[in-house]
Amino acid sequence: MKKHNLAWTLCIVGIVTLCVLSFTPLVIPAHESTPMFLGVPRTLWLGILVYVAMVVLTWIGTRVHPEADKDTGDPV
Repeated sequence: MKKHNLAWTLCIVGIVTLCVLSFTPLVIPAHESTPMFLGVPRTLWLGILVYVAMVVLTWIGTRVHPEADKDTGDPV
């Protein structure tokens, strides 16, 4: 049970960290009009990376959610 709680907490911390980092100069560079990587803007690459990381963390979160083991009686 503790392992699930730790994994759930790590998912929450990861999502919050990604949200905060997505508005830092790491993703939105200062004083650069068009930073490119392989002909695509760096901001787009990092946006895609953040999106994929959030999808993966959400999927993991659905598997380790602390309430997932309890039967709520709600029909699915």
